Parts: sequence; C-alpha cells; structure tokens
Amino acid sequence: MGASAWDRVDWEALARLRAGFLGGSAGETDYWKSESDLASYDLTYAQRIGWKWDHVLADLHARGWTPPPGEILDWGCGSGIAHRAFFHAFPPADGQPLALWDRSPLALDFARRRVTRAFPGVRVRVSGEGPVGTLLLSHVMTELPPGAIPALMELIRGATTLLWVEAGTYEVSRALGVIREELLGEFHPVAPCVHRGACGILAEENTPHWCHHFAEPPAGIFTDGNWARFANVTGIDLRSLPVSYLVLDRRPPPSLPPHTLRLIGRPRLYKPYALAMGCDAAGVRELRITKRRLPEVFRAARKGRLPGLPQWVREGDEVIEAAGVPEVGEEPAPPGEVLPE
Repeated sequence: MGASAWDRVDWEALARLRAGFLGGSAGETDYWKSESDLASYDLTYAQRIGWKWDHVLADLHARGWTPPPGEILDWGCGSGIAHRAFFHAFPPADGQPLALWDRSPLALDFARRRVTRAFPGVRVRVSGEGPVGTLLLSHVMTELPPGAIPALMELIRGATTLLWVEAGTYEVSRALGVIREELLGEFHPVAPCVHRGACGILAEENTPHWCHHFAEPPAGIFTDGNWARFANVTGIDLRSLPVSYLVLDRRPPPSLPPHTLRLIGRPRLYKPYALAMGCDAAGVRELRITKRRLPEVFRAARKGRLPGLPQWVREGDEVIEAAGVPEVGEEPAPPGEVLPE
C-alpha cells in the first residue's frame, strides 16, 4: 500500500484497539466497528503480526517442511494477515480451498476480499469447522473466552497440521507448551521443537524461562516516516518482535543434522563469553560460547546473528564446535550490549 493508505489511517481507532489488547478486554466482544478499523489495523498492527508469520514460515522452509494437501482454515482470521503470509511463503495452487472463521462478520468480509484480490485462484468459504489440511491460529490465545480451549483442541485434532503463532509473552508461551504436551501422542512437533520428548521449558528448574524468539522487521521501516509516526503515536518499539509459536504435524518432519538444537530468546553477552539458551532432547540449559575457543560464533552472538537451529557440539555446557556460523565481520557490538562480568 502507498502513502494514500497511510493518509486514511484512523489513529483514534488504533488507540482504542491497542487499549483493548493491552487491557485484556479484547476477548469480551467484537471490537471491529467499521471497515476503517480493519483497514487501519491491517496496514499497521497486522503487518507486525505478518512479520512474525514470515519468521515462522521461513523457519519451516529451512526445516524442509511443506504443507499437506487439503483445505486451509484460518480460525479467528481477523483481517487475514496469517493466511496471506502463508500463501506468500507457500504459493497456493489454482483452486486451493481456504476456510475463514471469525466472530466478526466485518472481519470475515474484509479478509475474504483481501485474499481473493491477492490470490484470485483461492476458493474461499466461511466455516469454522474441520477436518482440514492446515489449521492456522494467530494471536487468539488472549482472546479465547473461558472454557474455549477444549473445543479448540477438538478442532486441532481434526487437522493434519497446526501452525499457531502468538505473542512472545511468558504466559502465552508456556500455555502453548502445555498444549504441545497434550497433543504429543497424536502429532509430531515440527517447530520450534527439535525433538518429540517432553517440553524442557516446562521442567521445574526452568520456571523462570519461556520459549520465545525474535522476528526481524523489514529494514525499510526504520527510514519510513509513516512507520516512525506509528511508533511515536503507539509507543511501540519497532525493533522488538517477540514471538512464540507451535507447529505440529501428523506427518513425521524432515530429519535434522546431528547436534542440532533450538536457540531460545537472545543470548546474554559478556566480554569473554556469551550465554545462549539452547533446547534439544536433553533439555533446556544455558550454553557458554567463549571468545577464545569460538571467536566467529562469539562475534555472531554479539551481532545478533546466531542461527535459530545451530549445530553445536558441546562438552558439558560449553560449545566446542559449531557449523554454519554466518560471517559478521569485526565490527564492535553496539554500545551497552555487553554485560559486565
């Protein structure tokens, strides 16, 4: 969308929507009041959700995962950013069936029109029922009414694959972990998990931690005056996009290289070493990357360039070998990034 779309943004509506999201009242009633609400949201807040979906979908591409055949259901679709991001990552064949469901008729109509404009070959119907090939859930956890989880679990059980993307908060992340555990006997974990054992983050010793990651926004928004105004008006830090997600599949996922683990959150940085939270079948624990032993990996940690699925050989809690480390140069870390000993 061009500048004319930004000229039509309803900033008061965005403030009202954000107050509902932050205050926890968004799940109580349909908060869409007009087409303008949806258009303003889709241009701003929804794009940030879309960047989180881009992160997850890129992760699935890197994992070698592809969608199963069958209908896609975007449940609680809102303005439709989740299925549009999905189709950009995995282009639909002509005639691909897509089901949309939302409590808001306004949102359903908006999402239907947007997706048929962007992907005219998609066949859209309005339905909130399965069975489906792929079930998309996006930022619905905090809006579910009391007692809604059992019905949602039945919907999940009617799908081949679940892609569930949420905010990267402690409560939401750990709730996804509990749902993973309940479905573990029926589905294979695909992402962010690298194993199908018990969730290590839910172990008692890891109570302070949660499984979250950080998506990268497009670099161009930092020099875009429209996004600068959005950040000023809303008080949102455009650099921070924490995300929690869960991808489950009835099909076994592609195998991973030996020594693969999943990094969680961001590393803690010190002058001679970095500590990165890693998860694999052995559990979740902090791993030490020393500047002396692995200078390239240490520099990647300082520059925020560690891969999400590194292949690290460990000796105890120290990383002693690493594969696939990006070259990041010798630039110093940004001021304030390195913690004291």
